Amino acid sequence: MTSKLDGLSFQDSRTPNHWSEIPLHDQLPQAANQDAVLDTFDETFRVEFEGDHDPFSPRNMPLLNKWLIVIVSKRQSNSSRTCTSSIYTTTYTQLERDFSATRISSVLGLSTFVLGIAFGPLLTGPLSEHYGRRLIYLVSWSMFVIWTIPSALAQNMLTLIITRFFNGFFGSAFLSVAGGTVGDIFSRDQLQRPMVLVSLAPFIGPSIGPLLGGFINSYLHWRWTYYLILVWATILLIGVAFVPETFHPIVLRIKARKLRSETGDDRYWASGEQMNKTRWKSVALTLIRPFQLFFLEPMCLCLNLYSATLLGILYLFFGTLPQIFRTNHGMNLWQSGLTFLGIIAGMIVAAATNPVWIRIRFWLLDMHKGTRAYGHSHPEYQLPPAIAGGALIPIGLFWFAWTTQGNVHWLVPVMGSSLFGCGDEIGLADFVESVILVFNGIFTFLVEAYSNYAASALASNSFARASIAAAFPLIQLPMYDKLGYHWGTSVLAFMTVAMMPFPWLFFKYGDLHSIPR
Repeated sequence: MTSKLDGLSFQDSRTPNHWSEIPLHDQLPQAANQDAVLDTFDETFRVEFEGDHDPFSPRNMPLLNKWLIVIVSKRQSNSSRTCTSSIYTTTYTQLERDFSATRISSVLGLSTFVLGIAFGPLLTGPLSEHYGRRLIYLVSWSMFVIWTIPSALAQNMLTLIITRFFNGFFGSAFLSVAGGTVGDIFSRDQLQRPMVLVSLAPFIGPSIGPLLGGFINSYLHWRWTYYLILVWATILLIGVAFVPETFHPIVLRIKARKLRSETGDDRYWASGEQMNKTRWKSVALTLIRPFQLFFLEPMCLCLNLYSATLLGILYLFFGTLPQIFRTNHGMNLWQSGLTFLGIIAGMIVAAATNPVWIRIRFWLLDMHKGTRAYGHSHPEYQLPPAIAGGALIPIGLFWFAWTTQGNVHWLVPVMGSSLFGCGDEIGLADFVESVILVFNGIFTFLVEAYSNYAASALASNSFARASIAAAFPLIQLPMYDKLGYHWGTSVLAFMTVAMMPFPWLFFKYGDLHSIPR
């Protein structure tokens, strides 16, 4: 089967009975140069992975090594978010005093960081599919460490706001590339467990940030926040240096070079090497791929907007929770930071439910055994946790909205926050439980559906999430001033109700992605 779209081509020799049997990444336009110059290479010397025992294949590396790579990637994601996003909200009071700044200008420092997260993956995600994961990790994290220095030494708010944008930009690489790395080293049937850690990354860091920042800024100058970040980020950079390359085309090039060196036969080649003849065109096509996925894939678009709204609400809470608990419950800075433990508890509960969703996915696959080609990708089967979480998110938000008052014990709204985080508890903890379930379903769906372009798919998701999340902290003050805590939070709950059907619709009618565009 051969098709063309706007000068881009994709090929597949299969003739399936059902279009969805072809992985979604094969339905997308691919760079034309991938097969444009094959006539200059002898197919008999094309280098590929050789089964389950090929030592070059990232999927054949020891299980311990795989999990170490996932943990390192998750640590970087947590650190980039914790160090320069939510922990920053605990410095507002000191910044306003030292720089004679307004609260809006202080909040702008949070929004510019999140805006950097929006734009960073658009570059680092696609480039990781051209130059490999390892190079992107090393360069981006080194730049993250460098840009932390002027943040710590800033003498005015403008400097801090600008440097925070670049902190977010370079620290965001792990938020998109880490999912691609997981897809490189784990097969489809093994994706759900490691993707739980990837799904937790956008939340664990921001939730720990206010807790740590509350203690730091209660007893030390705000600059110590960045000094500690700088030390921790430098230590993590050492760990990044030991992460091997996992992107399959790059690994195959390494294997081809080794074969040419060992045999003296220059006819050995890997599929990515012919791209040298059209490198700049290939880079350009790589950079526009996240936008292709975002605008040409309806499911990708809707799920991205859904996850973006949820992350925006979470970032709004970073400024709202301390304000609410200090106003309604008389807490100080470090005590209000402890309320984020409810969100963390929700995340832990959500992660603990992962074995249940794995069983449900295999049960769904078994149901279709015999009616479709068994073993082919069914990415929509990754969405049940998103369906469950989506139904429970409004419960957590409404619970939090109408229990956050002085005559109600502070633990009651905190329980609500945990349900937001997971999806099967009560109340802010309940809200976070639900969000984790939604993100786990969406992230795993994107990685499986667009496996070869997982980093680009997650980059498009990260762009949507961070772009919208950057605006939410800025609307926090005027919204709560006009509506109050009860109705202001209820408005957020109604927004999640409107988007709640998305995962269910795409699970029920997931074959819509098979309609040719």
